[in-house]
Amino acid sequence: MAGLFEPLELREGVVARNRIWLAPLTNMQSHADGTLSDDELHFLSRRASGGFGLVETCAAHVKQDGKAWPGELGVHDDAMLPGLTRLAATIHRDGALLSAQLFHGGLRADPSVSGLECWGPSAHRDEKSHCRAATEEDILGTVDAFASAARRCAQAGFDGVELHGAHGYVLSQFLSTVYNQRHDTWGGSLENRSRLLRETLTAVRRAAPSLVLAVRISPEDYGQAKGLDLDENLEVARMLADAGMDVLHLSLWRAALNTLKRPQEHAVTLFRRALPSRVKIVVAGAIWTREDAEAQLARGADAVALGRGAIANHDWPQRIHRGEDIHLAPVSEKVLLEGGASPRFVGYLRGWKNFVAP
Repeated sequence: MAGLFEPLELREGVVARNRIWLAPLTNMQSHADGTLSDDELHFLSRRASGGFGLVETCAAHVKQDGKAWPGELGVHDDAMLPGLTRLAATIHRDGALLSAQLFHGGLRADPSVSGLECWGPSAHRDEKSHCRAATEEDILGTVDAFASAARRCAQAGFDGVELHGAHGYVLSQFLSTVYNQRHDTWGGSLENRSRLLRETLTAVRRAAPSLVLAVRISPEDYGQAKGLDLDENLEVARMLADAGMDVLHLSLWRAALNTLKRPQEHAVTLFRRALPSRVKIVVAGAIWTREDAEAQLARGADAVALGRGAIANHDWPQRIHRGEDIHLAPVSEKVLLEGGASPRFVGYLRGWKNFVAP
């Protein structure tokens, strides 16, 4: 088992200084037009200077019609380039690698935020939202948009990009047997339901060949990720590896638990067996302590991604390395602000149960 503080080569010439990543975190701190704000830059740079080996942006929309919440970072237009370039230079100055999480909300996009009609694999309506079915033009335009966004990130100096194929957003929606009821080449069989993700990966690789290319998936149903099967996703992961994926990011929510379909087995172990060793596995899901992190490496993960633990501890790697105590939830507003969260972000975090102290 590699140690948490051993360097990790993600592809030739791209090496993270350790195996501790900042997970992609919605923070609502960008400007209304999607450009990077000083608040978001400060939040991310504090994690880089705090010792994280790789910093991921929040989910960043590749098309305006995929925007899902206010204050979302954009990678959808060349007007974003100055901020993205500034972000890359700042993160690199503090010794970390930088990756953008490329995202489209699909049926979970918000027309009140984007100003545009939302669409999904199929027409969908529930108590919270409704959307129309995607046209061929929507689908092919989105593949092109992911590729253009990756090209922008490469131009800005990023080290990698991650396709957000988890949590019930558009790439996950097409994989889903619940959300995808299509009968054309984009629906039905697993080959067809995975086509959007596979073609997006191929287009991104072609557009930005120098970047580390990661894909984040939800291995099984959880929350908004519905209609997903563990064995199907193991096969999808093999397809993505064959297509050139460098990193698989498993979003587990609670990484200490085994899978639902195979309660005797853990997702990391299953996916490690399914993939060639050149494909790195990073895992996220309620990893708070050094023991939590090392348990994932022992299962076969190459790195861990911290979400809430990293919000509460901007210098988590340095604290762990020195053997110091970490902040655990509920976290005081003072600690969050001192760690680089803006008042706006703290306000958003108050909606998370038992995370911010009263």
